[in-house]
Amino acid sequence: MQTYDVIVLGVGSMGGAAAAELAGRGLRVLGLEQFWPGHDRGSAHGGTRIVRQSYFEGAAYVPLLRRAYVGWRALEEASGRELLTLCGGLYVGDEDSAVVVGSLASAREHGLAYELLSAGEIRRRFPTMAPAPHAVGVYEAAAGYTRPEETTFATVQVARSHGAEIRFDERVVRWSPTPGGGVQVETVNGTYGADRLVVTPGAWAPELLGDLALPLRVERQMFAWFTPELTDAVPYARYTDVEHPVYVEETDGNGILYGFPMVDGPDGGLKLAFFRQDGPPTTPQGVDRTVHPHEVAALRSRALELFPHLTGPLVTAKTCLYTTTRDEHFVVGLHPGVPQVAVACGFSGHGFKFVPVIGEVLADLVVDGATPHDITLFDPLRGGLRPRADRVT
Repeated sequence: MQTYDVIVLGVGSMGGAAAAELAGRGLRVLGLEQFWPGHDRGSAHGGTRIVRQSYFEGAAYVPLLRRAYVGWRALEEASGRELLTLCGGLYVGDEDSAVVVGSLASAREHGLAYELLSAGEIRRRFPTMAPAPHAVGVYEAAAGYTRPEETTFATVQVARSHGAEIRFDERVVRWSPTPGGGVQVETVNGTYGADRLVVTPGAWAPELLGDLALPLRVERQMFAWFTPELTDAVPYARYTDVEHPVYVEETDGNGILYGFPMVDGPDGGLKLAFFRQDGPPTTPQGVDRTVHPHEVAALRSRALELFPHLTGPLVTAKTCLYTTTRDEHFVVGLHPGVPQVAVACGFSGHGFKFVPVIGEVLADLVVDGATPHDITLFDPLRGGLRPRADRVT
């Protein structure tokens, strides 16, 4: 049986970052992934992901975001790939909406630069948009987007450059602790041993971390690219990342819409999506990966509330998976019953921007058993996460 210092289960974005960080610290690392690099079966695909620091989900995230920004630039330098583009971010809604109130609270608590814009100022500055007259916007220059597939390629590239062994198309069947305080991992191809284990399973967390009985809900989400009608007043240039921000918008309780500039040329479309659609829980094996016409129609109808010129043809639409906790905070820490195992899952649709720092945190947990980063919010044993009798899985 081959043995290693650390095995990483799931070499997507988080697992790839952990493998790169651990190998960079001199450990013998094996990464195991059931699919191919940059695959579209989970949550780390679709061309773009938003990064932002004025975080309406909670001010406690901001120190981790600051560290993540450092990590994004370091990963770019180490891999030679372009991963992070800061084009600005705009968070629009009613003055008392969670999007606006939370963004302002994080910015003010941590001294982040921002501008508070009226609806009229938003329309003048970003003429692609027509927010409701009573809406306001928080504009943050230090926001933008990352490239998820390129990120996964970059982490694997860096991990391998440090000597890590990464195996794709190798599904894990089970893992178990060994009497000597290590772990054993069985895959469809063989069995491996290690002193430590990192489990970054994405939507497969209910299977690979079933012993924790975490109340995780796997959700199907969809996103689409629409073609805007270009005019002399609002030409293509106004939709590009030179002039257009990433955005999050919720006004009058109409559901959160988020999206990006046109980053793939004039034929690439404007990508946008609902943040968290209601629907029954699913599984990665049983999810419906077809986007249906009524879903496209509902998204376009909602998008037209903010983008009146988004009337052109659909370019394409795709699905992805969220793995969501009850309180929508992450699960990151040492396994409560098996301390030689570090886990990271339940990123609840807003975790990708943290990839570099989560990799660092997981490496800290493996090497030192603790991390200087404050991850109290993500404790696997926190009260808001533990299952109730009526828990939804």
